[in-house]
Amino acid sequence: MWIADNWKDYEVIDTSDGEKLERWGKYLLVRPDPQVIWSTGHKNKGWSNCNAHYHRSSKGGGNWEFFDLPEEWSISYGKLRFNLKPFSFKHTGLFPEQAVNWDWMRDKIHSAGRPIKVLNLFAYTGGATLACAEAGAHVTHVDASKGMVAWGKENAALSQLPESSFRWLVDDCTKFVEREIRRGNHYDAIIMDPPSYGRGPKGEIWKIEDSIYPFIQLVTKILSDKPLFLLINSYTTGLQPAVLTYMLSTTVVKKFGGKVESAEIGLPVTDSGLVLPCGASGRWSI
Repeated sequence: MWIADNWKDYEVIDTSDGEKLERWGKYLLVRPDPQVIWSTGHKNKGWSNCNAHYHRSSKGGGNWEFFDLPEEWSISYGKLRFNLKPFSFKHTGLFPEQAVNWDWMRDKIHSAGRPIKVLNLFAYTGGATLACAEAGAHVTHVDASKGMVAWGKENAALSQLPESSFRWLVDDCTKFVEREIRRGNHYDAIIMDPPSYGRGPKGEIWKIEDSIYPFIQLVTKILSDKPLFLLINSYTTGLQPAVLTYMLSTTVVKKFGGKVESAEIGLPVTDSGLVLPCGASGRWSI
């Protein structure tokens, strides 16, 4: 397992009964987590002294209960800064477990010794975008949500990264890649964090089990002649690390050589010393 254990502004303090107690900067949140199927009690005082609690509904969805939490605040990861705010379905605007991949990508870009063009697809609020730009890459950030792209821009400005390091696009990722193929544009590195399920602007259905493999085949067409890496993240239970390895091996490795590593990613839990699983990642690199 790859563990995001370099955080100072974030930690999972405890886990029990389908929930996790987290510290985001100086604020404590309790949020549901489907992986937490064990019960260890609520011994930590933070459970009863949290700043906000997201309650999941048995009918689906849920709602926030606020005690003492600002509408927006920020945390840091190294030199990067991120605006946070609680919004729909328990999210805060950041997936902290992805920091383990940010570190890996930054090392790859630093070691390349040449200008690197990165394409971040399904890019959300830009954690990976910022990490790659800080390492010196130029990043094209693509997401279908106008609000998420605007949030990414805010994070880039907060992190004091130069505007020239980014291209921000609100677009359907598949349509964008198809146009880039026609334009003859290429990238040295590609990141993708596809949703399990979604709909395009014209009602196109994205179901990851059906769509991800053809999409990987598609993006290999816009990798440069000297590609550096390709990263896939999955929060879908059916896409185990071995599945990510097989998909990358039969597409990117077949075309460019190189190697694939895939593993679960996770966050350390302070009180128990265990690691909370948070999905899986597949990494291809030369």
